[in-house]
Amino acid sequence: MRIYFPNSGYLQNFGGFARRWDPEGEDTLEFSMKQGYVSVHPIAIAMAAAAAQYVRDRGGSVVTDLDASDSSVRYLARMKLTDVLGVDPGLEMIEHAPEGRFIPVTQVMDQAALNTLIVEMVPLLHAAPEEAAPIKYLVTELVRNVIEHAASPVGAMVCAQYYAETERLSVGVADMGIGIRKSIVRFHPAENDLAGINLALRPGVTGATGRLGGNSQNAGAGLFFTKAIARASRNFFVVYSGSAMFKLLKGPAGRPQLLMPDPSADRATRDTDLPVWPGTAIGIDVNVGLHGAFADLLSDIRKAYSLDVKAKNKAQFRRPKFT
Repeated sequence: MRIYFPNSGYLQNFGGFARRWDPEGEDTLEFSMKQGYVSVHPIAIAMAAAAAQYVRDRGGSVVTDLDASDSSVRYLARMKLTDVLGVDPGLEMIEHAPEGRFIPVTQVMDQAALNTLIVEMVPLLHAAPEEAAPIKYLVTELVRNVIEHAASPVGAMVCAQYYAETERLSVGVADMGIGIRKSIVRFHPAENDLAGINLALRPGVTGATGRLGGNSQNAGAGLFFTKAIARASRNFFVVYSGSAMFKLLKGPAGRPQLLMPDPSADRATRDTDLPVWPGTAIGIDVNVGLHGAFADLLSDIRKAYSLDVKAKNKAQFRRPKFT
């Protein structure tokens, strides 16, 4: 396998990063990056960490060309990616408290580890309780999906970066599990990876049951809620699984951001021919300043969820009329 960090890899140009990923060969990971300044979204860091952990757990090797003199290596070391890669960048570092407001790469294997992450991440982000609410909610939903559905041998790799000047938080979660389509088709038909992603984004559809609306443990709302939060704050949201990618685009400024239960109605780009990512990788940007309207937003999302599930159930169980 090969993964490459360009000088810029954010959600708006994520397709270019994904196309350079090479899934061939599970016993070796070749990690490289462009020399000089490198700035990538946490989804890229989470993916590199997931792939490296997967290879190392299999007894394989990770090969890199990291140069300690490169300024970006220090950032990767601070984000703990070099630890997961299993390489010594040759840097002498004094680690202070993360004033930059970031969450370094963290491996989450079970609910207990997720609970610990959520408890630790609030002071790590230096966020007030009301500011932390949407952040905690996002991370909980995304990681819980991995724990419950992905069958990922490395669990979930999570990291995040806060940008104070724009009050934007970027979050990345990646796993090396079965992927969205294989999870969904246990109960819902999905002819390809993009169809699986579309179903996973629909409220009330879950890989845990064929019942629309889910069950008491799984409502099938996590990805829909996450997408809706990105939409409400006019930010990007990416889901990459198998050979497909759904990328939510920013909505028009100054207009109400409508919540679309059907992802086919969203303003988004869709790819179906990317190199196969075996599990699922999700990236989202969200404005921390959204906290003031977070309760109202959740109310609107729940209302859209309820209406869509009721409409689908009504259509599914409508009795035929004979004349």
